[in-house]
Amino acid sequence: MTETVTIRNGIDVDQLQATIAHVQDDAAAASFTFRASSQWQDGMFNIGRIGAFDHAGETDGSRHEPFTIEGDEPPVLLGANRGPNAVELVLQALGFCYAAGYVANAAAQGIDITRMDYEIEGDIDLHDFLGQQGPRPGFTEIRATGTVSSPNASEEQLTELCQYVQDTSPVRDVLANATPVRTTLRVV
Repeated sequence: MTETVTIRNGIDVDQLQATIAHVQDDAAAASFTFRASSQWQDGMFNIGRIGAFDHAGETDGSRHEPFTIEGDEPPVLLGANRGPNAVELVLQALGFCYAAGYVANAAAQGIDITRMDYEIEGDIDLHDFLGQQGPRPGFTEIRATGTVSSPNASEEQLTELCQYVQDTSPVRDVLANATPVRTTLRVV
């Protein structure tokens, strides 16, 4: 007898349901510690690495090599455009989170997605960052516009799902709510 695996939107729905049930039965299964490192190269250029993470208190070994991200600034901000800048990466993180949350939750609800795009933009004023009087150094507003197509869901279903994804997005939560950030410096 062959087992049928339901794949919707590129998501293994059976595995998704099993993960949801596992977290419901074992609260520790929802616990993660993610890590990133950044190493300055020259000018405004940095190389970032994202490797192993902890899940339920154990280090996950599924990543054989760390992901590498190059970050820089545009020339107007003293860089050489060798990569996106840090605030652009924040916007991209929100887009990734929204899209992943949307297609996974759609799959769980039996909704097929044929297109899912996000355009994210944010306004920032660098006065404070540059040591001058100004508004806060971070984004003053972020705007996200999604475009979705589905052959089997109504506009109302897709709109409700969009709100659910916003309400449950870890990246949106980090951006919309105060998150404690502790910074230490080792001088070597």
